[in-house]
Amino acid sequence: MTTPLLTPVGAKRSLLPLLFFVVLFLGTGLYLQSQGVEYAFYQLPGHVAIIPALMLAIYLHRAPLTQSIDVMITGASNHNIITMCIIYLLAGAFASVATATGGVDAAVNAGLSLVSADWLLPGLFIIAAVIATAMGTSMGTIAALAPIAVSLATQADLEPALVAGVLLSGAMFGDNLSMISDTTIASTRTQGAKMSDKFKENIKIALPAALITLVLYIFLSSDGAVITHQAVNWSGVLPYAAILILAIMGLNVFVVLLLGVILAAGQGALFADYNIGNLGQDIATGFSNVQEIFILAMLVSALSEFIKQQGGLQWIASHIQLVANSLKLAGNKAQQLAIAALAFSSNLCIANNTVAIVLTGDISKTLAKQHHISPKRSASLLDIFACVSQGLVPYGAQALLLGASFGLTPWQVVSQSYYCMILFVVAVTIILLRKSTHTSTPAGHIITSHA
Repeated sequence: MTTPLLTPVGAKRSLLPLLFFVVLFLGTGLYLQSQGVEYAFYQLPGHVAIIPALMLAIYLHRAPLTQSIDVMITGASNHNIITMCIIYLLAGAFASVATATGGVDAAVNAGLSLVSADWLLPGLFIIAAVIATAMGTSMGTIAALAPIAVSLATQADLEPALVAGVLLSGAMFGDNLSMISDTTIASTRTQGAKMSDKFKENIKIALPAALITLVLYIFLSSDGAVITHQAVNWSGVLPYAAILILAIMGLNVFVVLLLGVILAAGQGALFADYNIGNLGQDIATGFSNVQEIFILAMLVSALSEFIKQQGGLQWIASHIQLVANSLKLAGNKAQQLAIAALAFSSNLCIANNTVAIVLTGDISKTLAKQHHISPKRSASLLDIFACVSQGLVPYGAQALLLGASFGLTPWQVVSQSYYCMILFVVAVTIILLRKSTHTSTPAGHIITSHA
């Protein structure tokens, strides 16, 4: 029996800045939404809302200002966070260059050329899934497809909310699996897992849910009008296909993204009249596009460092473990559900699945280590349940954009987000049914709280 891990006195107090951040961000959004402000939850950006929380954390640290600033810098400069942020920059650069060279339009038209009117719903789901997997962004996918989907819904006389839900479902499926998605980057870096391993673990849960969703969309499909699309530039699809294949093969993500930028620029120059002189400017635009998540990831890590050093994470982990143990489930199933609940509930508050993963990464890694949950498994659970939550919150960026594009309320959009609903059921079912080989914490290790 090892010595119980004690949480320091005042550990609960260290969580107040995080709670303040959530209340400030969520409260402002709810108030502005009640006033009819468009994109209410994005009027106060997360990377601005967190600054008062950091000020409170410094005050509660009760140490000389220079020491508190050192703690903040230590957190912001965490190795995993800096690595993650550099990957964000490269992913942003690839997305920007691919867009400038016509890669997004090529991928969209390639998908539409393969869809018949009778299979519009499942076809759109697959197109959105493929594009989101290749681009690594649900928002980018929705932005590219929404204008086309609005026209298709009119042509085929389909319910707009249903078509919006199809796009949201496909985009969240692809974003969840993508090798260059910020959620994949965040979940694998925080859990110490390989991207290829996480993908293989993730698809065991996501693919059955996607297949069930496809069957549902086939059932909901009906005869429709002829779908029109532009000529397909197949060369524009090659960079997306290349980075997807290379990433699945396990090639270093830095190399994959750099090759993606080079391939996108090369095919644009050769086949799409792309001015290679604009490459530097397009890369800079890509960097700018990820600036918010870059800054927010660093500041969230800085805030987490205060919580970590003062025992807040230990306090949370101990109470989660108490709840998990009370479930009396075999092996580490309760702890897997705890990791899932952490990601899901955090995203409900933040409405940003990447930030939710970063916030809960350390706690989840602690639970995973103590209960022999593999890094790829904990990374997969974090990404899946943050994805589910993001696809169901009406104040999320995805639902807001689709609502604006289709002339719907965000509530109408998320009410048709069938994939996310099905993924939740499938994921929980697999956790409960999968055989577990571990029945106790390693070496009798337990956590107790004396906060």
